[in-house]
Amino acid sequence: MHATSSHEDLPLPGGLDEFNPNTGSRLERLVFNRRRLVIALCAVLTVVLGFLAATRLTLNASFERMLPVSHPYIQNYLEHRNDLRSLGNALRIVVENPSGDIYDAGYLESLRKINDELVLTPGVDRAWVKSLWSPAVRWTEVTEEGFRGGPVMPDNYDGSPKATEQLRGNIARAGIVGSLIGNNFKSSMVVVPLLDKDPTTGERIDYRALSQHIEAIRTKYESAADGQGAAVRVHVIGFAKLVGDLIEGLFRVAMYFGFAALVAAGIIYAYTRCVRSTALVLACSLVAVLWQLGLVAGFGFELDPYSILVPFLVFAIGVSHGAQKMNGIMQDIGRGAHRLVAARYTFRRLFLAGLTALLADAVGFAVLMVIDIPVIKDLALTASIGVAVLILTNLILLPVLLSYIGVSPVAAERALRANTGRGLDRLLSGLDRFVGRRWATGALIVAAALTAFGFATSQNLKIGDLDAGAPELRPDSRYNRDNAYTTANYSLSSDQFAVIVKTGKEGCLKYDTLIEADRLSWALQQVDGVQTTVSLPDAVRRITAGSYEGSPKWLTIARNQHVLNYGAQQASVNNPDLFNTECSVMPVIAYLADHRAETLDRVVQASAEFAAAHNTPQRQFLLAAGSAGIDAATNIVVEKAWTQMLLLVYGAVIVLCFITFRSWRAVVVAIVPLIMTSILCEALMVWLGIGVKVATLPVIALGVGIGIDYALYLLSVQLAQQRVGVPLGEAYRRALQFTGKVVVLVGVTLAAGVITWAFSPIKFQADMGILLAFMFLWNMIGAVILIPALSHFLLPTGLHSRRVTPPVGAVATAT
Repeated sequence: MHATSSHEDLPLPGGLDEFNPNTGSRLERLVFNRRRLVIALCAVLTVVLGFLAATRLTLNASFERMLPVSHPYIQNYLEHRNDLRSLGNALRIVVENPSGDIYDAGYLESLRKINDELVLTPGVDRAWVKSLWSPAVRWTEVTEEGFRGGPVMPDNYDGSPKATEQLRGNIARAGIVGSLIGNNFKSSMVVVPLLDKDPTTGERIDYRALSQHIEAIRTKYESAADGQGAAVRVHVIGFAKLVGDLIEGLFRVAMYFGFAALVAAGIIYAYTRCVRSTALVLACSLVAVLWQLGLVAGFGFELDPYSILVPFLVFAIGVSHGAQKMNGIMQDIGRGAHRLVAARYTFRRLFLAGLTALLADAVGFAVLMVIDIPVIKDLALTASIGVAVLILTNLILLPVLLSYIGVSPVAAERALRANTGRGLDRLLSGLDRFVGRRWATGALIVAAALTAFGFATSQNLKIGDLDAGAPELRPDSRYNRDNAYTTANYSLSSDQFAVIVKTGKEGCLKYDTLIEADRLSWALQQVDGVQTTVSLPDAVRRITAGSYEGSPKWLTIARNQHVLNYGAQQASVNNPDLFNTECSVMPVIAYLADHRAETLDRVVQASAEFAAAHNTPQRQFLLAAGSAGIDAATNIVVEKAWTQMLLLVYGAVIVLCFITFRSWRAVVVAIVPLIMTSILCEALMVWLGIGVKVATLPVIALGVGIGIDYALYLLSVQLAQQRVGVPLGEAYRRALQFTGKVVVLVGVTLAAGVITWAFSPIKFQADMGILLAFMFLWNMIGAVILIPALSHFLLPTGLHSRRVTPPVGAVATAT
């Protein structure tokens, strides 16, 4: 928000001959006495940064950068990730036979081709790919001669009825139904672990390219095959596919940027009725976005599904601030000033106030740096770059350009007429009733009731995901339909929570270690939401019984070390990811029904309690790996950051207000509307079924950091008037006259800029758009209603005894 003055406070010369160009601050003289140089430098920057944005800017995501890497759970996972390949970044591709079962020869041929194409896909950890056609997927049985076994897919498979019957028997003996084979035998799964980098190029995996490759495979085999296979349905889940779908959705989101620009242009034009200045404000805001993207690319950063929203926000803020520069210049030109003189006086009055406002905006971004998740820190840094750019484009470049172009005479004349009580001013004039005791009391009672109701509702706010599947996408998205199919047809879900059992070398073969791991498995199986568990003790128990003619009496963990060694050796043949090569790390994997916050809390509590009671110097139970383990660690970090972030953003805003007003009473008047809006926003999250997670965590901080602008400048105007003896009612009336319509314009423009996100195919972007639009509007409404109501009780006579430092100029207005 910015400041401006009325003609009664600062008379303006009519022409250039009456104006001394050597007046004003050093910065003003530096900028306006060298206008052409400023424009030339900005043009060069636009070309250079535009080139960087066009040639170097990339859109991608990193698995690791979405992890809270300093959390102990994630550190445990990263330390042992090479020993836990199947629990890391992996795709699960389910191939379904829509017209038969998996024993159809045409289906198996299509599955073989899909498996071969996936194995050869760049970035795939080929040695760990598992499917019916993988030699590592084996069967074992006990015979009179001892154990027999081999690959599940017969070496001599040729599609004949005899070979198919042999395959049927191998699948039954392998015990893979529900994991690699669907429970209804209509589909099978290909598990595709991914590397962090392509081994041939050394570059990080391009998730968009990988997703497009998977989609090409899907399209190819879902259509009628080439005569050597059958048409199948392909279902794909996993982090890489999720991110690929998000990135694809972001390209469609770009169209909403254009729609937001049109909405903002319509609002600004409706307010100014000036085509040239409206176009200039939009152009400067677009230049700010271009500079921001160029700097992001130049510093080596890339956009991800979270930071892609920042340019939208920077554009909306830029339009709002730029419109107020135009408003000040219009009023001065309407009073007869030359456009250069009007631009200089507007710059003189608005620069420091505008700088303060943008710094207030930056507070909301800066506090996000405390969140220990790299993608959120990148978002905060990207946004900070955007705010820095706005200081140059909106506070310096725009006034310089307006000094050349000016505004239309009709718009300037209309700006003066607006100050006489017509249009929006007449609509806002009724707000001064809230200065009176009756209306002030009523407003505060209603606000208190809404806040109390919102607070009671917000107690049900949950941390983490509240829906099954991928809540980042719409429930009817292809990914979530694929996830629903997989969950419905397989016993082992994609939500894996693994406790890492760490021992000395060969320690996982010890009887005591196996017994303790087995007890942990049993403890986890008793937790609501756990479908089943898989661990080395289970495999050792089955192999031990098989060694003794399958007798159930031997379905146990033997104390004999030779028996245990044999059982582990046989288990490693069929399932090599049950422990590492040194047998010093083995996971106890719990397969969860979902990854909702309540489910993860129960599993974490049970695992942590077991670890605390059973950890010894010889063995440690470390949380956590698997997709659900990562989600649990993220929820813990988010819950801590939620409170920490709120304290920091409100602390920073309170300090900013106190520096501006030098009065705790004025600080209370400014902060109370923000607190009310924050509480109501949390209640709205409960009503909409939105949890506090990585995507929604920044919303409150951004809403508070940007929303304080309304209160800062409305109250600055009011207190500046009261300080010179104007009664409260008249002071607020003048504040409304000079700032009321501007505050409303800002609230509507900001809300219009972000509400377009609600149409995004990416659900978390839609959630952020709805919540931010709500906060921008309610902060505006709270400011114009609660500030006079609170002032009636706290600031009835202003702050005569205190020194108040208002924005530069006698009267301030807001952007």
